[in-house]
Amino acid sequence: MITRGLQVSLNQFEMEKNQFLKSGSLSESRRKFLEKAGLAAVIGSFGTAFFTSCVSSEEPDDTTTPPSTTTPNGITVSGSTIQVNLAIQTKLAATGGWLLIETAKTLVANINGTFVALTSVCTHSGCFDSWAFSNNRFTCTCHNSIFDTAGKALQGPATQPLQVYTTAVSGTTLTINK
Repeated sequence: MITRGLQVSLNQFEMEKNQFLKSGSLSESRRKFLEKAGLAAVIGSFGTAFFTSCVSSEEPDDTTTPPSTTTPNGITVSGSTIQVNLAIQTKLAATGGWLLIETAKTLVANINGTFVALTSVCTHSGCFDSWAFSNNRFTCTCHNSIFDTAGKALQGPATQPLQVYTTAVSGTTLTINK
């Protein structure tokens, strides 16, 4: 009697278990549809990430002239002219010293006592506020393009040079004309 009751319980358990386990096969058209839908979702996700990774979050607008600004750091920007008070802005005092003037989108460096100035708008994707300078090389840290102090692209992805601006020193004032 116990064996029969146990057998009935086991049979009932197997039936209940099989209710949740179903097997079968997908039709060929359904399988192809699911494969294509999955592939499209993956490509869509990666494609969006790829195309947005090379786009600057802020598009530079070189058509407008920024307002004249003077700051306590000794830098004055007025239209296409930038003046740097070298007595206040001591980062340019030594050879190899450099500045990124974000409001004017300009890079400035002291190369053996001569000042160079270039646009800080990278020719690859328009980044203008992510730069490093060492060994007389400017590196756009958005995508690691490297430029020499004459603006020439030395390493890509950028292939075009940076625009170079004229510089002049009078007393303790460095003037940059864009």
